[in-house]
Amino acid sequence: MNYYCANSTFEKAQIVIVGVPYDGTSSFRPGSRFAPNAIRENSYGIESYSPYFDKDLREKKICDMGDMPLPFGDKQLVLDIIEKFSYKLIKNKKKLLSIGGEHLISLPLIKTFVNKYDNLTIVHLDAHSDLIDSYRSEKLSHASVIRRVCEIVGFENVYQLGIRSLNSTDLNLPYRKENLCLFNFDKAQDFVERIGDRPVYLTIDLDVLDPSIFPGTGTPEPGGVTYKELIDCLKKLSVLNIVGCDIVELSPQYDTSGVSSIVAASVAREVLCFL
Repeated sequence: MNYYCANSTFEKAQIVIVGVPYDGTSSFRPGSRFAPNAIRENSYGIESYSPYFDKDLREKKICDMGDMPLPFGDKQLVLDIIEKFSYKLIKNKKKLLSIGGEHLISLPLIKTFVNKYDNLTIVHLDAHSDLIDSYRSEKLSHASVIRRVCEIVGFENVYQLGIRSLNSTDLNLPYRKENLCLFNFDKAQDFVERIGDRPVYLTIDLDVLDPSIFPGTGTPEPGGVTYKELIDCLKKLSVLNIVGCDIVELSPQYDTSGVSSIVAASVAREVLCFL
């Protein structure tokens, strides 16, 4: 099953969707590997037209490449496959939307974009800072992914929004006073003005939403933003030169109502509107 309105060939597509079904380092509630197909299935329950962006996905050329063929158990092999597979997709001037999967998938994806774009900037929406150096002695983890990203692109080039779960030591890391927005998206416009026209990779951990809206996730964190607040933030970010995006951490089986999967599919629609 393809994402709704993804009916273009790869050669003609402006935007490429790919599923990344990996949750090998999930530390609390695994299951995000089932998210890509849940997002695709639930995309058929929402309109192709976004009133927020006044755009219709049927007017865009979108290709869904399906899921990356990822093995079980060998984390480094998984990361290598994600990096090589995604580079094949973006080297032909395609915009890429990756649907995970847990947040560690962002690391090889961002490595791919670093190889293609100079001065790449990262905008990170999440409940968790993901800045710890290691989680239970593991440096390659969904809980430390942004720390690894900072080591690649520089702490000064990583902007974080909506964070409400972190270690006190995270606040002492470089540029966190300037580039970290706690609890909400109040600094979004300031970040947009500071980033300017640099190429941007956007990573959206859906647990930035409050669990009352989005319970189907591996590490729910109370006190999150509303869907409308997320959309308002995306509208501000949409003016940036966004070259790629991932949407991660839906674990559909923890929400038997299916609403979390619908929310994730809706977020994907809005992202596709401005990519």
